[in-house]
Amino acid sequence: MSSVPDSLAENLRIGATELPLLRGWVGMVGLVFVLHFGSFHLLSCLWRVLGRDAKPLMNWPILSRSLSEFWGRRWNTAFRDLTHRFLFAPLSSRIGPRWAVGVGFLFSGVVHDVVISVPAGGGYGWPTLYFLIQGGGLLLERKLGANRMLTAVVLLAPAFGLFHPPFVLNVVVPFLDFLTGIASHA
Repeated sequence: MSSVPDSLAENLRIGATELPLLRGWVGMVGLVFVLHFGSFHLLSCLWRVLGRDAKPLMNWPILSRSLSEFWGRRWNTAFRDLTHRFLFAPLSSRIGPRWAVGVGFLFSGVVHDVVISVPAGGGYGWPTLYFLIQGGGLLLERKLGANRMLTAVVLLAPAFGLFHPPFVLNVVVPFLDFLTGIASHA
């Protein structure tokens, strides 16, 4: 006769194999939290203890009151600093700040397409579209004013396109299976 814990474990295993996209998303969100808000923050702390000015890459993005605050001061500040210095600032004086913002988000989309869609072997263009939506959201925010609801909708609603099914199923799920294999052998 099966005990309740065994039955629960069996049901969880069956659910994970029947819902690989959900499993992939849950695992991916967990990995993002561990890396972006855990390991990278600890590395920043270590560097600062060693006397280096290594600010955290993430500056409490959940506290963002607007898209401009999220992308400009809270999310991946190293990437933001590089694109601002080498892309936005030079382009802004030539084509204007609005177009420079658009080019910056287009560039970010292409970079994410290379690191997300190419390894996945599919979903091409979806990450770029996600970042173009972000640029459009910034322009809309400038007309309507800062709004936490607009920020949440623009950031989260199209996230399924950023991390599209080919990426989740072809990259994230196999990686989680790999990690599960390592853990079961330890």
